[in-house]
Amino acid sequence: MSMAAAPVLVRLPVWRARVVLFAFLAAFAVLAGRAVYLQAVNTDFLQMKGESRFLRVLEVPATRGRILDRNGEAVAISTPVRSIWAIPEDVKATPGQLKKLAQVLGLDADELDRKISDTTRDFVYLRRQIPPEQAEQVAELGMRGIFSQREYRRYYPGGDGMAHVIGFTGVGDEGQEGIELAFQPSLAGKAGSRRVIKDRLGRIVEDIESIRAAQDGKDLTLSIDGKIQNIAFGVLKATVEAHKAKAGAVIVLDVHSGEVLALANMPSYNPNNRGRLTGAQLRNRVMTDTFEPGSTLKPFTVALAIDEGRVRPDTMIQTAPGKYTIGNYTISDAHASGALSVAQVIQKSSNVGAAKIALGLPREDMWDLFKRVGFGNPPALGFPGEAQGKVRDWKTWRPIEQATMSYGHGISVSLIQLARAYSIFARDGELVPLTLVKADMPVAGRRVISAETARSVREMLEMAVQAGGTAPRARVMGYRVAGKTGTAHKQENRAYAAHKYISSFVGFAPVSDPRLVIAVMIDEPSNGQYYGGAVAAPAFAQVMQGALRRLGVQPDAPMRPIELPGEGEELKEGT
Repeated sequence: MSMAAAPVLVRLPVWRARVVLFAFLAAFAVLAGRAVYLQAVNTDFLQMKGESRFLRVLEVPATRGRILDRNGEAVAISTPVRSIWAIPEDVKATPGQLKKLAQVLGLDADELDRKISDTTRDFVYLRRQIPPEQAEQVAELGMRGIFSQREYRRYYPGGDGMAHVIGFTGVGDEGQEGIELAFQPSLAGKAGSRRVIKDRLGRIVEDIESIRAAQDGKDLTLSIDGKIQNIAFGVLKATVEAHKAKAGAVIVLDVHSGEVLALANMPSYNPNNRGRLTGAQLRNRVMTDTFEPGSTLKPFTVALAIDEGRVRPDTMIQTAPGKYTIGNYTISDAHASGALSVAQVIQKSSNVGAAKIALGLPREDMWDLFKRVGFGNPPALGFPGEAQGKVRDWKTWRPIEQATMSYGHGISVSLIQLARAYSIFARDGELVPLTLVKADMPVAGRRVISAETARSVREMLEMAVQAGGTAPRARVMGYRVAGKTGTAHKQENRAYAAHKYISSFVGFAPVSDPRLVIAVMIDEPSNGQYYGGAVAAPAFAQVMQGALRRLGVQPDAPMRPIELPGEGEELKEGT
């Protein structure tokens, strides 16, 4: 068979081949034109698509400011850490790699699998705030879709001793409690941002530009003296344990500047390890808890009566037979006495004497004094949870309530309010504003009572810590001390618990030129003793002694050992 006769070989017309060639050339021209259009004329579309896949804006974290004590010692600092995160749909790993990753991160294998299998999420944290060396171990696994980012974690060198002052930050490095929360805006600073190009594996291949520079947080210098804080916390802890108490608190104030030099609470917690925190550990009792102050309020009633000219320090008050009935209520003294001078009413802590003095005063005047010394108002330190306490309007007071308020029942205050109020006796009648930030110079006070009245009450408070008073255990070798005990039944279910007490002591030293006010409160001592003179006063003496020596305050009394009273020899204040 000849080739011309073959059925599958057909000669095609020349024009048909030319049409096919022309079609190919036209298609190529269209593609070339489209490419030129997209790449030279209309570039926005491709640019947008490329940027959406590879251009990223990264946050540049700001370093949180340090918190320092008044001597420049760091009590809160930020240390660099890494956080491990993943893009679930991009994770490519062998079972062996996943097992190793779970081990490095300290995660359960099922938990890790659950996180990286959730492809509905574009981003998931696997572990926050791990040490850099641990993050390096993750990087060495070379797993696709697993990334790390730089963060900061707060470290607190003071541990549980500083916990209630400093507080702590959360996992996002934001203040959650204490100073960290109160000064969050200035400590945190402002994060910055940068625009970068990343490849498919999440690696930065080009740093394009800085959008906004990070502004690091500002350092904060507190009024707290770290050494005095350690003394106060150590003494408080030992006191709470020795008396098997439920809790306790102590505060140290500088009379000249209004600075808080120490603030401690028990129970406490370690802010570096908060795995098992309870509400009782977190409570800053100095600031947030209120209680009936008991006999520590008697000096204010006496001060008002002297200031208004209704009594003098030597005015005699009949307290026999140690009981005083008002309507259907009877007020009692812990130990019966006869006629006592006003000064002795404070020295021996007579409820009957204080009640009789109070009932000779206008109700509104007592209420006004309580408000002017800060009761019923928060101390305005800017600290989270500051309690304002409770002082009922004087128009609702019945005679029995006016009488009991004279010795601290029917009114509630916080420990910091009580300590601040006592500054009027240490500062010749002036009330000083308080601060948790280091002050550069002494501050001006606001006059509440006359200087003469303040000095008269100061003498009475010094008598209270001498032999024949309720607090000889508050004395400090080498220094003249003034102060007042308090013992009050705790309230439960709108009634007073028979065997639960708040024991307290507030005082200042040295009397010749007062420098420090210290207040101590012990909640529910249950080891046999509960009077403020036996429980709180010794703690006050230890803290005061250590603090005065730490500050180099010159002694104003003979440097001889103090003879403490024997069992049953010291007076007990009324409750």
